[in-house]
Amino acid sequence: MLSALLAAAALSLTVQDPGTAVTLQTEAGPLHGTLLAPSGETRAVGVIIAGSGPTDRNGNIAQGIRASTYRLLAEGLAEEGIATVRYDKRGVGESLFTGMPEQNLRFSHMVDDAVDWAEQAAARAGLPCAWLIGHSEGTLVALAATERDTSAICGLVLVSGAGRPARIILEEQLGPQLPEPMRTQAFTALAELEAGREVEPIPGLEALFRPSVQPYLMSWLALDPRKLIAAYEGPVLIAQGTTDIQVTTVDSDAMKAAQPDATLVVWDGVNHVLKEAPAERAANIRTYGDPDLPLAAPVVPDIAAFILSPR
Repeated sequence: MLSALLAAAALSLTVQDPGTAVTLQTEAGPLHGTLLAPSGETRAVGVIIAGSGPTDRNGNIAQGIRASTYRLLAEGLAEEGIATVRYDKRGVGESLFTGMPEQNLRFSHMVDDAVDWAEQAAARAGLPCAWLIGHSEGTLVALAATERDTSAICGLVLVSGAGRPARIILEEQLGPQLPEPMRTQAFTALAELEAGREVEPIPGLEALFRPSVQPYLMSWLALDPRKLIAAYEGPVLIAQGTTDIQVTTVDSDAMKAAQPDATLVVWDGVNHVLKEAPAERAANIRTYGDPDLPLAAPVVPDIAAFILSPR
């Protein structure tokens, strides 16, 4: 039923600066995005898939992040002849009211949406397929999409993405912040959820392990990006910055090791929001709040060159 509804989804268009507003109808309600096309010939089209949490189509979060990474990426790619669709995922921005309770949400819904946006974007551009451009957790969405019918997917651009299972990344991120016994309790809960078993809320971590989000966590933690990328035979670009304080070159190296045919680029001095930044944490984080700071110089050219390279 879901696949049929998504396959029948339609784009409704209204003028919006600097792009065109697009709406994707799903079984849970409409998702909203922006189509930004080049002023001249459209040489390729991509779908920008946002990272974790309430990250909107522009790469911002209402309570803290104002880097506008995805808007800047879309604008840069348009100058290279590449159209993009970027969208507010379920529960975020204009797609906030999708009619789906949190307890019913699964990671597969995010994958369904990405695949259907790709089909729609390709049709709109008059091209046979669209590129999936995933950032952060969006890389896992892109990778999981390759388990579906990939005829609408030209290839993958995986930027600042985890190359190891989410449980390992979460343990690395949470471990230094949690005192004992909370750390051990959290690690045990993550292992249980990864195995598909529900857990009791942990005092002090009720928001992270609330019952309503556990089904989503189980569907997410079950995925291994190394297995997904190893099985995909299409073109893949893996891109990682050296001053990223959220994901590191350990992850990009893990993905490259799992899929030797992938192209790996490492951007020196580039952080998680794709801006030039030092490794020092406070200065690095300041770039997260500056939408006027451009993307680091190699980001757009490297992505565009990969997408447009002859195959």
